[in-house]
Amino acid sequence: MQAQAQYPAHWEADVVLADGGTAHVRPIRPADADRLRAFYSRLSAESIYFRFFGPRPRLSDKEVAWFTTVDYVDRVALIATIGTEMVAVIRYDRMSPTEAEVAFLVEDAHQGRGVASVLLEHLAATARERGIERFVADVLPANMKMMGVLRQAGYTAESSFADGVVRMTLDLTPTETSAEVTASREHRAEARSIARLLTPGSVAVIGASREPGGVGQAVLRNLLAADFTGPVYPVHREVRAVAGVRAYPSVSAIDDTVDLAVVAVPAESVADVVKECAEKGVHGLVVVSSGFGETGEEGRARQDELARIARAYGLRMVGPNCLGIANTDPAVRLNATLAATVPGRGRVGFFSQSGALGTALLQRVAQRGMGISSFVSAGNRADVSGNDLLQYWEEDAATEVILLYLESLGNPRKFTRLARRISRSKPVVVVKSGGTPAGHSARELRLPDSAVSSLFEQAGLIRVDDLIQLFDVGQLLAYQPLPAGPRVGLVTNSDALGLLAADSCVAAGLSPRPPANLGASAGAAEYGAALAGQLASDDVDAAIVIYTPPLPGAGGEVAAELLRVAEESGKPVLATFEGHLGMHPALRVGAAPSAGPGAARGPGAARATPSRGSIPSYAAPEEAVRALAHVVRYAAWRSRPAAPPPELEDVDTARARDLVTRALAPEPVGADADVAEPVGAEVDAAEREAEVDAAELLSCYGLDVWPAEVVRSPDEAVEAAGRLGWPVVLKVADPDASRRAGTVRLGLESPDSVRHAYTEFAGRLGEDVELAVQRMAPQPAVPTVVGVVEDPAFGPIVSFGLGEVTARLLLDQGFRLAPLTREDAAGLVRSVRAAPLLFGEYGYPPVAVGALEDLLVRVGRLAGDLPEVARLDLDQVLVGESGVIVLGARATVRTPPGPRLDGGPRRLS
Repeated sequence: MQAQAQYPAHWEADVVLADGGTAHVRPIRPADADRLRAFYSRLSAESIYFRFFGPRPRLSDKEVAWFTTVDYVDRVALIATIGTEMVAVIRYDRMSPTEAEVAFLVEDAHQGRGVASVLLEHLAATARERGIERFVADVLPANMKMMGVLRQAGYTAESSFADGVVRMTLDLTPTETSAEVTASREHRAEARSIARLLTPGSVAVIGASREPGGVGQAVLRNLLAADFTGPVYPVHREVRAVAGVRAYPSVSAIDDTVDLAVVAVPAESVADVVKECAEKGVHGLVVVSSGFGETGEEGRARQDELARIARAYGLRMVGPNCLGIANTDPAVRLNATLAATVPGRGRVGFFSQSGALGTALLQRVAQRGMGISSFVSAGNRADVSGNDLLQYWEEDAATEVILLYLESLGNPRKFTRLARRISRSKPVVVVKSGGTPAGHSARELRLPDSAVSSLFEQAGLIRVDDLIQLFDVGQLLAYQPLPAGPRVGLVTNSDALGLLAADSCVAAGLSPRPPANLGASAGAAEYGAALAGQLASDDVDAAIVIYTPPLPGAGGEVAAELLRVAEESGKPVLATFEGHLGMHPALRVGAAPSAGPGAARGPGAARATPSRGSIPSYAAPEEAVRALAHVVRYAAWRSRPAAPPPELEDVDTARARDLVTRALAPEPVGADADVAEPVGAEVDAAEREAEVDAAELLSCYGLDVWPAEVVRSPDEAVEAAGRLGWPVVLKVADPDASRRAGTVRLGLESPDSVRHAYTEFAGRLGEDVELAVQRMAPQPAVPTVVGVVEDPAFGPIVSFGLGEVTARLLLDQGFRLAPLTREDAAGLVRSVRAAPLLFGEYGYPPVAVGALEDLLVRVGRLAGDLPEVARLDLDQVLVGESGVIVLGARATVRTPPGPRLDGGPRRLS
């Protein structure tokens, strides 16, 4: 029986459109015949004319069959659906082995939403997988929209005119421009999708009841108490009013438009509510209802179905099982959360995955007087994630600092990519808890937590250990400039606290000046003069002021003077002021006497947002130092120029790919295994794993492996030594042997010494032990270990550590995402605790660190080029005074489950 046409599963994707709505992209199927007819019936005569170069009122049955039945190789068609309706189609038909004709058609009602652009991205990716290098399109000159889509894709395009038709040719080779176009469109679309959630013109609360303590009623009352600027519509099937506001029996019964719906109904009813909201034209959902992934497998299935329905119908969704969302913009004043207290207007965007912790976190922010621009609690994170909020806050002028409390990462590679870009302009502070809660839609992280920290550091993220540090660092970033370096001036009226601060600075990697101890009787004039002197010094990058008042309430004048001096300096100033935690009222500039529009209401409400020059206060000097140390490291990262991975002229990627392909080539099979599978089944090749010649693979990237010969007798060992050159090394050939002591004999200079060493190994490890002879590398040198792993969540990762036993036992390793820039490689070398051994400390001679960094860049390029490389170990790499020597290497390749999706067309993960 002949097998039906099939396509890889990764050809399907949920996507965000230019206006922030969503659609589903997938290959067309024969079962789409009626859907195609309905789509065609909604097209205008002009759209049909542009597509077919003439009138065609309807499609014949033969044409419908032709368009919906494709082979997914030489003929591919992708459609975009919203709900159950098809709204666009794009297709290619192969004209030659490397060229195909392309055409697309978008329903008139959905033109201008970016549907064609995202379909072209996906079709180009599928075409490249099928060996197609160019698209050709014949376009009528009046069809400016289609020509615009093709020209603006970022690919190299050529056009010619003949016989009244413009022929456009697109080279599908990815370029820097096409990658930038894709990233820019992704950014704008995802930012707009969140903006629609956070800036609604109207809100419906579905499930708002009269019962006190009810979830829906709590959200409704908080919306009203915050004085939301638009209409609020309670939805309840039976009652006529809730909290004094007219209620409606359903969303569809509301006469006016509804932008945002807060859903607080039982879990089993949520899916029906989502469909009703989609029919009403609601833009976004906040599902505070519980009973989903956090409850077990049944709830997880319900959650996955909920996310599928929401995206299929064009909606973005926060939740389920979330606290809600808030926006303190005076033009919006949105508190669609279960928290009665929301901080006032501020510069901080705050994302929390935990709904349970959310209320307490908001209270802490309010108590510190920090203020927020907006807040999102994602709960189980079935749809909207921290990645989406990063896209929005990058665009949001009101947000200058981003705080994230993360319990899971949905798309870690995308997260680090976005963070690396955004951190260049806005600091991102992260608390990442260990493990992943059962209810979250997220990828399991297999890397150790130390590796995650390394990758965050590479991206410029400020990772802190706990929530207290999150707010400590956040308030410093929000209200003080970045320091130019690690040098700290200290002003105090307590000798003990000054010494404690100085010790804390040294422990945190800062460089403190001797504390200026003013004595217990120091007042405003003394403090002002001392702080001004510290800040005026070229040897001070930041200052910490410690003030313990001799009498309660005596610090008002001191605070005013500190503010005046700090405002004029342009350098960051922190304080331990009267043991106060947060934005001390006396240290705020421009604080209003009462809360203004959008400020917090209820117990613990924050005062109006302080200005940029306000001085953050910490309960103890060491807490101030700890916050400053995080910010100093971030400022140093940000001051380094962003550069792409370097070009390497001596790299032969084609030969490397050929090596991998040959290693993974399947064994010949019989021709009678012809079994039908359903259309759309995953048909990527079954996963295969094999070893590849690591020395030959590395040679494709300009790296040589020190030659070695495996021997099986003392005489063979002597002969090999003669060929390789004396002196030699005899070692156990097992690649893992370097992890064990006593498996190598160095500096063998004669045949007798080689025979003696061989006999010793055979007597201790057995006659069948496999040994290798290698020429002795120049000494002195520092042994290091370099590795590559293709992580399912983060993608290709390069690791580095010293090769000595102690370093291995302590797991002293650094990690970076591939490919690596020069800065990445330098940071990776210096990230391990034993790095000083490479720089001439502790009696070791300085070695060729530059050559080591070059090796890391080359290994990173290999890892980035070849997703099939599941693991590569360079063990050991000797770093000598003049260069590096790779003593051994081993590579395992594996058929990847599909392409790396983060580098491909846009998709929601």
